[in-house]
Amino acid sequence: MKITAIRTTPLLCKFKQPYHWSQGINYGAPVILIEVETDTGIVGIGEATASPVIAPVLAILQDAIPRFIGQSAYDGNRIIWNYYQAGFNARGTGSAPRYFSQALAGIELALWDAIGKAAKLPLHKLLGGAVRDKVEYFGFVQGDTPDELASHASDLSDAGFKVLYVKVGRGAELDVAIVSAIRTAVGPGARLRLDANEVWDQLTARRMFEKLEPFDIEFIEQPIPGRTGSEGLARLRAATNIPIAADQTVYCAEDAFDICRNRAADVIVLGIHETCGVVRFRKAAAVAEAAAVNICLHGVFETGITTCASNQVAATIPNMDDGNQIMWQLLAEDIVKSPNLVPKDGALPIVDAPGLGFELDRDAVNRAAEAYRETPA
Repeated sequence: MKITAIRTTPLLCKFKQPYHWSQGINYGAPVILIEVETDTGIVGIGEATASPVIAPVLAILQDAIPRFIGQSAYDGNRIIWNYYQAGFNARGTGSAPRYFSQALAGIELALWDAIGKAAKLPLHKLLGGAVRDKVEYFGFVQGDTPDELASHASDLSDAGFKVLYVKVGRGAELDVAIVSAIRTAVGPGARLRLDANEVWDQLTARRMFEKLEPFDIEFIEQPIPGRTGSEGLARLRAATNIPIAADQTVYCAEDAFDICRNRAADVIVLGIHETCGVVRFRKAAAVAEAAAVNICLHGVFETGITTCASNQVAATIPNMDDGNQIMWQLLAEDIVKSPNLVPKDGALPIVDAPGLGFELDRDAVNRAAEAYRETPA
């Protein structure tokens, strides 16, 4: 099965409501739909996330695409990493593997979709089979004020989510007010996780951990900048009582090894776009498994395409967490028509259709493409 063409379509998938977090406010997900055509007539579909804006990611894809044409769809990872050597290392930008991974993950996902469709098998069977029947997700609390967030947290708890996930790092007084309001709203039984998204330094983090400890926090995700590495997280973990999750510190198997070796985190948060797709995500998960550390699915600004892919990959990983991130629900309109991706009691069954297992909503794609064309960069 040879690759004959790769189409890219920039999309802006708008959010239902403004997304408030420590780094600012976001209003939509810029993504690039990727469609890989083959000489068998099968078309594999994936998506690339595109931050901070679509144009540079699209340029990288357009530079890479000629290297795939005429090649076997089964050789995708070899082609991808040959392009990294030629396109990044050889041009002197080899220090940007995470940005490269963000761009090329979409092609890797599309190739897996094509391979699964050709074999008439879902992705998880191609990877050796599922080790669980469902993947569990946290309720992602949305809103601006403590009252708005507490109200949504209560709704999510009522909907069956056992784990609730809340953005903090918006100022000490507001953070405490938010967490206090949510804990009061959902009671002592709900498992509460926080994410500061790198905004605290060591001293601020220690002070905030002390302020937040009375609210029975399950973990705080990436409280300090990822660039401080595993050593920074390890120092903080040794000095505080609330467990720590590593996120922006980790984007490949080597980073997972470093976190585990230095005992820097209690869980690793990682997604398939950081790792450049399925193969390297599973490598990182295997490293963490060897150290008895769980992997929690990370979400970025994405659509249900990534939800379907991540769900299937998670099905094959023994050390998968029971409160993973799901992001399509932030969208005013998803571009996936089926399957139904609304969690029931905080979980989704394993996607079981061929390839990545979704049906694209072409009308929704057209509307998202139009939104991109109408929105100034």
